Parts: sequence; C-alpha cells; structure tokens
Amino acid sequence: MAAKCWAALSRRRLDSQEDITADTALSRCLGLLDLTALGIGSTLGLGAYVLAGAVAKDTAGPAVCISFLIAAAASALAGLCYAEFASRVPKAGSAYVYSYVTVGEFVAFLIGWNLILEYVIGTASVARGFSNYLDYLVGNVMSKALREAMPINVSFLSEYPDFFAFGMVLLLAVLLATGVRESSWLNNAFTTINLLTLSVIIVAGSMNADPGNWFIAQEDIPSGYTETAGVGGFMPFGFNGVLAGAATCFYAFVGFDTIATTGEEAKNPQKNIPLAIVISLTVVFFAYFSISTVLTMMWPYYDQNAEAPFPYVFDQVGWPVIKWIVNVGAVFALCTSMLGAMFPLPRVLYAMATDGIIFKFLGIVNSKTQTPLYGTMVSGLLSGFMTLIFNINQLIDMMSIGTLMAYAIVALCVLILRYQPESSHSNVVDNYVLEPELTLWTGFKQIFNLNGLKEPTKFSGRVASWGIVVFGVLILPLGYTVDKNIANIQNGHVGIILAVSVMVLVEVLIVFAIGRQPVLDIELAFKVPLVPLIPCVSIAVNLYLMLQLDVYTWIRFAGWMFIGFVIYFTYGINTSVQGAKDKVERQELVQRNESQDKKLSEGTKF
Repeated sequence: MAAKCWAALSRRRLDSQEDITADTALSRCLGLLDLTALGIGSTLGLGAYVLAGAVAKDTAGPAVCISFLIAAAASALAGLCYAEFASRVPKAGSAYVYSYVTVGEFVAFLIGWNLILEYVIGTASVARGFSNYLDYLVGNVMSKALREAMPINVSFLSEYPDFFAFGMVLLLAVLLATGVRESSWLNNAFTTINLLTLSVIIVAGSMNADPGNWFIAQEDIPSGYTETAGVGGFMPFGFNGVLAGAATCFYAFVGFDTIATTGEEAKNPQKNIPLAIVISLTVVFFAYFSISTVLTMMWPYYDQNAEAPFPYVFDQVGWPVIKWIVNVGAVFALCTSMLGAMFPLPRVLYAMATDGIIFKFLGIVNSKTQTPLYGTMVSGLLSGFMTLIFNINQLIDMMSIGTLMAYAIVALCVLILRYQPESSHSNVVDNYVLEPELTLWTGFKQIFNLNGLKEPTKFSGRVASWGIVVFGVLILPLGYTVDKNIANIQNGHVGIILAVSVMVLVEVLIVFAIGRQPVLDIELAFKVPLVPLIPCVSIAVNLYLMLQLDVYTWIRFAGWMFIGFVIYFTYGINTSVQGAKDKVERQELVQRNESQDKKLSEGTKF
C-alpha cells in the first residue's frame, strides 16, 4: 500500500519531444518583443512608483539603490534557472510543469498551488496599491468614505472593503478573457508609456540632483526626524538596513516568471522565453537603480513620502508639470503591472486542470477567444475577493512565501535534471530498475565520483538529488542561526561562529559532492552557468528570505496548503491523467509478463 502511494506521489509527467513541440489549443502569437514587454510590464510597477520611497525613508536611506542591486542579484539567479527550464519544457504552467517533469506529481501540485497563491495575491496587491495611489491623489476621499460606511474591525483584515480595486480586477479578467493578442497589444502600449515616464523621471531628477543628500550628517538632520532617521550618511540604518531593504525590494522584481507561463502561446518558446527573461530583468534593474538614485539625491531620505514619493518630491522642488506627467504614467504602469500579475494565473490553472490534478473545467479553452475562459473568470473572482478583505501590506507578505518557494523549487529542479541519467520514459519501468550492491568504500568513491564517471547513472543521480535535499534542509538552521545571532557574530562570539562555520563547511562539501557527479549532456537553447553553484546559491537565498516572514504569514500559508491537500487527496490523485497512463502501462506490463510466463511454462512441459 505504501509503495503504491509513493508511486502515485512521485509519478512524473513524461512528455516526448513530439508532445513538447506539438500544437496547442492556445493561441501561439507572442513574439520576443511581446514577451519582453510582458515581463517588464508585470515587474515594473509598484516597486518603481511606491516602494523606492518607502524603503528609503524607513529602512535603507540613500543605500536603497544597493538594496535594489542585492534584490536584483537574487532575482537574476532565479531568472537564470527559469530560463533553462523554459528551454527544456516550453509548456504552459511555468514552475508547475518543470517540477512535474523533474520531481514528481505531489511536489508539482505543491508548487502549482503556491503559484496560484502568488498570482492571486500579486494581482490583488497591485490592484490595492493602484487604488491607494489614486486615492492619495484625490485626497483620500475613497478610503475615508468606505472606512466610515463599512468598517472591518478585525486586526488581521483590511480596515475597509476596497470596491474600486475589486471592480478593476473584474474588468481586467474580462479583458484577459477576450484574447491573448488583444491583451498583449494593450500591455505593449502601457509598457511603452511606463518606460517613457520613467525616462522623464530619471532625466528631470538628474537635473535636480544634489549628491549632498547622500551624505547628510546626523547633526544636520532636523529635530522632527531625529528619532526615525538613523545616524545619517549613505547608510543611516547600517548594513542590516540595506539587507532588510533588499528583502522588501525583492517584491519589486516578482513578475518576470510571468514570461515562463506562456510556453504554449509564445513563438519559438525555447529561444524567445529565456531571452525575454534575461532582457526584462536587465531593463527592470537599471530602471529601479536609476529611479532610487535620483529620488534620494533630489530630496533627503528622511522626508520622503512613502505612498507617492515622486509626486511629493517634484512638488517640493517646484516642478508641478513633471509631477502630473508622473501621475499619468504611474496610472498606466500600475494597470500594466496588474495585467501582468493576473496573466499567468489562468495559464497555471489550465496546465493543472489539463493534467487532471485540479478541477478539469478550469482547463476548458474557449474556441473563439482561444483562452481558458472559466479559469480566467475564476481567477478574477478569487483575486477580487482578496482585494476586499486584505490591505496591501498583508497581501505583499502573503505573496512572498509562494514566490520564494517557487523560485527555490525551480533551482532545485535545474540541479536534479542536470545530474539524472536518460529516462526510460516510463514511471513503471523506472521503478523496477535494480542497482548493484554497494560497500562503504565503493559508496564513498561514487559519492565523490573518484572513479571518474563521465555518464550519469541512477546512483549518481540519487547522490545529486539527496545532496540537494540535504543542502536545502541544512540551509534552514544555518539561516536561522545567522539571522538571530548577527550581533553575536559581529562581536566575535566563539561558539556561534564555530557552529556557523561547521554548518557552512558541511554545505560546501555537499555542493562539492554534487558538482563531482557526471552531468547529462543535452543540447539546450540556454543553460545555467556555473552549475551547481548558481542554483545552490539561489536555493539558499530564497529559503533565507522565507525565514524573514512573520508567523501570521506562515499561518495563512498553512491554511492555504491545507485546502490544497484536501483538493489533491480527494480529487487530483484519482483523476490524474499521468496516473491513468501509468495504470494502463502497468496492466500491459502484467499482461506481457503473464504471456511470457505462460510460454515458458508451455515450453517446459513440451
């Protein structure tokens, strides 16, 4: 019974090359420009117009540009891993499909369920941010009226239901349901306006820049800000503030993985999707770095406006015309960001429903619009509901955990696939492959590949897989120890430093053992360089950032996962398309064995 359960949980989606490149019911109409614009539009939104000012004021000071640099580096690691998988498996569903092909159905369901959480909350958070931005521009009329008419007096929910954001999400869902080509045209136009607006900000900001604002001495800080402005200078809150700012700025880069969900709607996906990911991340980083630089040079960090920094700053320097150009551009940018946040969600639902592990009606593609119509509308309703009951800070915290887990599993899958031998393209046959008996010495030699193997074997693949799992598990206590004992480490606490050093040494040995295993030689349009180093660093960074999330985020996450487990174990595990294929193959294998036994028996009698 246990063996059957494990076989069901670990069964992999086995696509032939013909299946991967076959025509799809979705409309394959997105070129490189469309994909790049989708990635830029979905990423370059709240981070540019809101987040830079908030982080500069309360967390990092002028060093917010360094926070964006660190966050960009962490996102780039995940982006490289996504790019390799897009070139391997150009199918709709992003990390869900990648993990299904690599690890197994249960892990795929977990990651797919987390992607649903990420995109639902991502859409809701941008919608709520968009509503807050407009509300600020009109003097907070909407929030005051709704707070007085329909207050929500629950500590872990929003103060009031945001019906404007709810309506925006439903309108967006209708737009996406009309067709990918039409949505792409609108996204391209809005993204162009967004980039032009940011260019105006950078040029106008540079003309008003004063480098002295990066080096304000503590004694020069006005008395009204002394308690909240830190110690002044470029890093008024220390390097810890820069790292905390990086954790917040990481949210600003969430969205490039939208590109990876378009595997069945992209032209030449194995080439264009990796290229679009790299280009969009590069453009977004330079945009964030530039605007955070000019923002903190234009005006002192301690006097920034956390809700609408650029309109406030251009008001202060006496450039009201630029202020209203920024306001108009911000509206278009946030619309684009909301479009990019919702775009992937129906595609993930479509992929999971087509595989039979969530309700199949969500995968029905409308013959006229060539979009997953029911999945799109369900996505809109779910995201809209979230905008009604949660505020933007709660939404951002909830989104982070799903995103970080998705990034970590994609990096893990890159490593697993690199070190696995050629599959037999059969879950049933793979389960019956026997391994030679190993002694302690021969096992040690194979763990570090002292025999100099050039081709991966099942044993070497398992060494890599278990090494990756142990590496990820040990990162959690290592990250927790470092996070809780930064002061002790800085003060030279011998016990803490020794414990951290031992854990780091073990992790280095594990990475070395993984790197010693033979790699499967396969031609791909894009490969992650420096394997296993880059994927391992990506796993470590993402798991460390997950440890920064508060307990309420983990509680909400646990509730979401409980709902997912109920759906999978009562529905998905029984209706899985791959499970049905494996069942047929097992029956055929049993029949072949019985036939061979019968022939042998008859031959013996004869």
